[in-house]
Amino acid sequence: MTKKALISVSDKAGIIAFAQELRTLGWDIISTGGTKTALDNAGVETIAIDDVTGFPEMMDGRVKTLHPKIHGGLLARRDLDSHLDAAKSHEIDLIDLVVVNLYPFKETILKPDVTYADAVENIDIGGPSMLRSAAKNHASVTVVVDPTDYAVVLDELKNAGETTLDTRKRLAAKVFRHTAAYDALIADYFTKQVGEEKPEKLTITYDLKQPMRYGENPQQDADFYQSALPTDYAISSAKQLNGKELSFNNIRDADAAIRIIRDFKDKPTVVALKHMNPCGIGQADDIETAWDYAYESDPVSIFGGIVVLNREVDAATAEKMHSIFLEIIIAPSYTDEALAILTNKKKNLRILQLPFDKQAESEIEPEYTGVVGGLLVQNQDVIAENPADWQVVTKRQPTEQERTALEFAWKSIKYVKSNGIIITNDRMVLGVGPGQTNRVASVKIAIDQARDRLEGAALASDAFFPFADNIEEIAASGIKAIIQPGGSVRDQESIDAADKHGLTMIFTGVRHFRH
Repeated sequence: MTKKALISVSDKAGIIAFAQELRTLGWDIISTGGTKTALDNAGVETIAIDDVTGFPEMMDGRVKTLHPKIHGGLLARRDLDSHLDAAKSHEIDLIDLVVVNLYPFKETILKPDVTYADAVENIDIGGPSMLRSAAKNHASVTVVVDPTDYAVVLDELKNAGETTLDTRKRLAAKVFRHTAAYDALIADYFTKQVGEEKPEKLTITYDLKQPMRYGENPQQDADFYQSALPTDYAISSAKQLNGKELSFNNIRDADAAIRIIRDFKDKPTVVALKHMNPCGIGQADDIETAWDYAYESDPVSIFGGIVVLNREVDAATAEKMHSIFLEIIIAPSYTDEALAILTNKKKNLRILQLPFDKQAESEIEPEYTGVVGGLLVQNQDVIAENPADWQVVTKRQPTEQERTALEFAWKSIKYVKSNGIIITNDRMVLGVGPGQTNRVASVKIAIDQARDRLEGAALASDAFFPFADNIEEIAASGIKAIIQPGGSVRDQESIDAADKHGLTMIFTGVRHFRH
């Protein structure tokens, strides 16, 4: 009996050559719509779906493959006489190979002017149904959803007349991943359309971007997946202009860096980052001076770090960065001269380009944190804060310079790992105390790093001070300005200590834990 293949594809890459080979091997080809037209025009003989079902395509193509003569031909078990007898009595021909890919739902919803009606019309029904039927019956049916699998299927058909069970299992698994991802996108689209904020099922899907050499440590296996609906301002979407492949830790650090700099849009800014914490932030009227400030923040820690700049990198800035060892440089653009300088004798330096004009779109993406047996989901900490709403809780008001430094410090503390302390002036970070198990230890670390540079400095804490000993430590260092959320039952003790030492202190009312 002549074997039959059913081919119906939206992505027609390679399909004509594949179908021609099938015909050479003696297969009959059933096809539909645009696929049939493409094959017919290429001289590949096909059987119309109408001739199989005895029913015309109707309702603008919505109904064409949803028919017992199609699904019976796919689902009939070849090892059960009852199935084969039913197929024979109802004149159902068996279908041994299915090649289907789906309506471009993802591509449709990514269009900036897409309408709800367009999105709905591009939900494939018949395609996933045929794929699932064929994949369920993979004991006998070969199912192909990915054009990259055409070659292996043809090789096996040429060599043995049929595909192996292992190949059919692998292809079936890919089909179920494909249809699950397709349905996840549809579910996500409709969930957003109806404004459901806490769905009882979380449906998210990602595409493999890059298999990694290893994870956080060499003994850990890892891979990098990109959201199926890519975010432009993201490391997964960055254009790499130079350097070797990003590592697991590179990606996490780079992600932290590009989050931090989103809060510094108004002026040229440079953020230097090490192990998920900022080790330097500088802001100035030009990017070269901003680099100088970021570098001076901590010339030791920046070595081997990641640097992100929010303005085009010019030659003068590139010369300064080229003189030290950096892992990654990220910027919206680079002059040709700057790029030539940075890449000179530095083939491993990773240089990334990102569309900084897309920063706002990246802020709405949820954060997912894996835990054993579950997943935590939250929105990003991108609350808009207005310094006019802050409260000066001490007798002494901040000077204008101190107020500028306090605002800079408050922006800078946001991504320091908790318990987090940062000391800045009005243009640069001076000291960072990240991730200690008690806040006074973080205060001491930041002060020690900032020593001899505390004139006009401000100190920010990501959460309230639980005891006045923190204030005593800060006052002893010579720092005169503090910004913190407030909210402790012992706030008054901290206020009294600040007043005793003539400090100014602001409560913002907003906490910025970063675990």
